[in-house]
Amino acid sequence: MLERAQIDAFAAGLADGSWSDAQAGAMAMALFLNELTERETVDLTEAMTRSGTVLDWRGRFDGPVLDKHSTGGVGDKVSLVLAPIVAACGGFIPMISGRGLGHTGGTLDKLESIPGFRTQLGRDEMERVIRTAGFTIVGASADLAPADRKLYAIRDVTATVDSIPLICASILSKKRAAGLEALVLDVKAGNGAFAPDLHAAHRLALALTRVAARGGLPTVAWVTDMNEVLGTTVGNSVEVLESMRFLRGEGRDARLAKVTETLAAEMLVVGGLAPDLDTGRAQVRQAVVSGAALERFARMLVAQGGPTGFVDHPERFLPVAPVRRDLHAAADGWITQVATREVGLALIALGGGRRRDSDAIDPRVGFTAVAPIGQRVAKGDVLAVIHAASESDADVAAARLQSLVRVGSEPPKLHDVLVERVAAPHAP
Repeated sequence: MLERAQIDAFAAGLADGSWSDAQAGAMAMALFLNELTERETVDLTEAMTRSGTVLDWRGRFDGPVLDKHSTGGVGDKVSLVLAPIVAACGGFIPMISGRGLGHTGGTLDKLESIPGFRTQLGRDEMERVIRTAGFTIVGASADLAPADRKLYAIRDVTATVDSIPLICASILSKKRAAGLEALVLDVKAGNGAFAPDLHAAHRLALALTRVAARGGLPTVAWVTDMNEVLGTTVGNSVEVLESMRFLRGEGRDARLAKVTETLAAEMLVVGGLAPDLDTGRAQVRQAVVSGAALERFARMLVAQGGPTGFVDHPERFLPVAPVRRDLHAAADGWITQVATREVGLALIALGGGRRRDSDAIDPRVGFTAVAPIGQRVAKGDVLAVIHAASESDADVAAARLQSLVRVGSEPPKLHDVLVERVAAPHAP
């Protein structure tokens, strides 16, 4: 078992570069093969949190400092709508988000499809935006949990990513460095998620909540279904457009609404802004109906360099792909299955995602009007609309998508998008 001093030395060596890549890789492999205990995971989380700047918001805002984190999925635009909703209900959210890598999309990439929007802000600018709008969505600065930044890169090249203790330390060190008072987690399970089955998702959710609670950060997790696209769009600018329509109360996808309302309500409960989930959900719906959440998003957008008037007419500002192509059902029946991870990879093939950190993204491309599992279709009905940079790209995407959506002769059994709530025994 590692002593705390040894873990501290490891994190310090990662942050200041005194540990070589070879040494760090060997240590990552050792931690992967000899799984960390819960106490060691707590110590590693704390050490990586303290390896750089730790934001302190105490006494700065008249309300709780909260955040939400998702383990990633396809079409997951929850952060874009949840943050302004919770801000409208009295929470303050310094949301530090990431970019897409692999089949999962990134919140920062989506926001950067908006002309002028800035995702790199200093601490003082973050506070200014939070005071203006109640929330900010930014990328992590180089001095925020730098030990995690180095270890994450090492894990990627040493095939040690799939370690629950290392995942916990990575996620929670960044969240604790952000100065949160409470956290809500969305741990996704299914064929479009990091955790492919419910058992793995439950283990991860439980480990995250236990380690967070032992580190003094009240945390609740929800395991949610990622066996199909969340919402009706996949891609950067198209997901922003769907988010704006959601905040305007226009044609909200039922699964997206259920996940968003539950996670937002949970944030209100753990933050002491609502006595229970039912009350929290009512507050969340009112924030949308009243227009307060949309107005908060508009404030944040302008404060971070985006255009005025965006929320009223986002289609005037967002980049549009030159080619649109309908994908038609090849037979009558019901949509019974979607290869969700492959849909995310199809977006990358269009240019809308990245395989490596250095890859450029085309924000225009993606899929809209994506039909859900359980929908009855007739031959020729539209299963999705492809947005592509060229006719040849659209041809390739259409052929690929056709094989990813299964249409059967019998209606499938539908599963609730909310799978289970997970909290450590001593967490709220």
